[in-house]
Amino acid sequence: MIEIELDGKKVDIVEGSMIMHAADKAGTYIPHFCYHKKLSIAANCRMCLVDVEKAPKPMPACATPVTQGMIVRTKSEKAIKAQQSVMEFLLINHPLDCPICDQGGECQLQDLAVGYGGSSSRYEEEKRVVFHKDVGPLISMEEMSRCIHCTRCVRFGQEVAGVMELGMIHRGEHSEITTVLGETVDSELSGNMIDICPVGALTSKPFRYSARTWELSRRKSVSPHDSTGANLIVQVKNNQVMRVVPLENEDVNECWIADRDRFSYESLNSDERLTQPMLKQGGQWQAVDWQTALEYVANGLRQIKTDHGASAIGALVSPHSTVEELALAGALVRGLGSENIDYRLRAADFTPAGGIRWLGTSIASLSNLQRVLVVGSNLRKDHPLFAQRIRQAVRKGAAVSVIASSTELATRDAWAMSLAGVTTVAAGGWAQALADVATAIGAEKGVSVPAEGNASAQAKAFAQSLLGGERKAILLGNAAAHHAEASQLLALAQWIGEQTGASVGFLTEAANTVGAQWVDALPGQGGLNAAQMLSGGLKAVLLLNNEPEFDSAVGERTAAGLEHAQMVVTLSPFKANLAFSDVLLPIAPFSETPGTFVNAEGRIQSFHAVVKPRGEARPAWKVLRVLANLLGLPGFDFETAQEVLAHVRGTDSIATHVSAERLSNVSTTAIAASALTDASATPVTASIYQLDGLTRRATSLQLTADARGAVHAATGVRPGPHPSLEEVAA
Repeated sequence: MIEIELDGKKVDIVEGSMIMHAADKAGTYIPHFCYHKKLSIAANCRMCLVDVEKAPKPMPACATPVTQGMIVRTKSEKAIKAQQSVMEFLLINHPLDCPICDQGGECQLQDLAVGYGGSSSRYEEEKRVVFHKDVGPLISMEEMSRCIHCTRCVRFGQEVAGVMELGMIHRGEHSEITTVLGETVDSELSGNMIDICPVGALTSKPFRYSARTWELSRRKSVSPHDSTGANLIVQVKNNQVMRVVPLENEDVNECWIADRDRFSYESLNSDERLTQPMLKQGGQWQAVDWQTALEYVANGLRQIKTDHGASAIGALVSPHSTVEELALAGALVRGLGSENIDYRLRAADFTPAGGIRWLGTSIASLSNLQRVLVVGSNLRKDHPLFAQRIRQAVRKGAAVSVIASSTELATRDAWAMSLAGVTTVAAGGWAQALADVATAIGAEKGVSVPAEGNASAQAKAFAQSLLGGERKAILLGNAAAHHAEASQLLALAQWIGEQTGASVGFLTEAANTVGAQWVDALPGQGGLNAAQMLSGGLKAVLLLNNEPEFDSAVGERTAAGLEHAQMVVTLSPFKANLAFSDVLLPIAPFSETPGTFVNAEGRIQSFHAVVKPRGEARPAWKVLRVLANLLGLPGFDFETAQEVLAHVRGTDSIATHVSAERLSNVSTTAIAASALTDASATPVTASIYQLDGLTRRATSLQLTADARGAVHAATGVRPGPHPSLEEVAA
């Protein structure tokens, strides 16, 4: 630590820090544009010039290292004049279009121009004009004349997203930001460029011209998509979600969110929303009131229980549903006497787990790993924010090794980071690949191995990598979790982790995969798993917030599997499962209901509704509670979602994480040599914009390059547009 004097105050700061860091610590604001705490220092806007004693001229605070005894003045006449001069140059070519600019009201240039700009311009020459660019459905670059060349977007692409899609060409006043890799910006994190742009050059294309920032109310929420649990600020106008931006949380998502977190809100306002209960009568859908719909469902469940027994009733629930919804769905099914409930819709291995499968380490720790082995994950697309943290680790020298099923999924471009080693083998050979690594480790340490493998040169390289370093992790991806031999993969990874000191964990697929395990949304003794239920094992099926055609391993064969059911009840925010459902109950999406998600590291994050439910939609936990009341089931007297959560938590009512005693990635499955190459089926995973119903119905996301190339892993067919009620009836 060294001490400097900043505007007359003594500040202790780490040696090697910049003046800007000292100012942040002291709470002193220095105007700036190009500086961003998460990006490298460029020092090209010069707005942060400050007066440093004994320096011959003003110095940029973002790029001037502190020295012992340094005296800095940020508000002296010399500093202010330098900043005013820079502002004058920045405004020379900037268009005077604040009244029509989407950035108006939240523009750094606008704010600083008030304090440092002149009342009139001395520039009389013609202003330059930069031609607009079409870079895709998410980012608007229609007014690039506003750009001040801070290069934040360029550095974000290189350093955070891992792909330099934007760059600066030409020199001087001819400089401009444009695409340098292709014609469009296709990164799964591209929306963050909108946030970090300090002017109105990069704006949100879906949000464009729809509202003014001062008209929006801001409410906190949590992303319902992947297992990061990204913290969000949802911006609302007239009871409608208009925009979603990140809420900074260093332990979870830092100050970034993925594009599906940012733009999936479009589906909340789409025409595909289900706004009233509906019954299918004579092949035609009829709108009914809630009382009629719920009594129909309750009477149907009673009749089926009487005729076929409680074991003929089951629920397929989505891991994107809240803790409260999953808990009540399980309680309802078990209250009827059935143990048929499952969230593992895409799984192929249903071996009972000894504990809750989770990440095995904290999310924040991913940024500082030194050795990583990833098995069966398209990490960049499955978990964009985890990928960017591991990308940070790679920039610090971490070695990332990958076991993947195709060359396409195991290249530097596919991961947007350098890979230390790659083993490409069909999914059926993943267990053998891990056994090979285990064999190499066993030979190195002189210990017996759980399964004999071939210590190839690649396996030895993986082993040497994991045996080195201090902070290490073995991460099993979505494809590994859905693998037909998932328990064998975990057992092998567990042995490797024990021998190398690496943590072992699952990246986990959905926003509430850990939460679903926490509330036991799993079949009990004698209960049917998801695959058995979808194969026609039930007479009454409750589908909570999912579409098995797109959300399960069965795919388009769902209708054939459910045709044996006498009653299929869909609880969804959308007009979903029309072909095989008998009842549609409109439930509220995450924006219209209070609830809780548990992310990959076991962090419990609750949120409130940000808008009122649309039409006659109701929170699913309320629907399930009322249905249970109609069925006369005890223990459903909850008045609020908070009461349901308190019931789930039990005595530990203030815990911020699931208890460590319940989190466990220990496999109790014995490793069988016959299982190493038996699993030939391809694991079913969802592409980035087919993960859930919200992303599938977000128009702008479906226009991206990632969405256009997506296919269903089980059928090889790209999901088409969702049919209307009229089309299904016809």
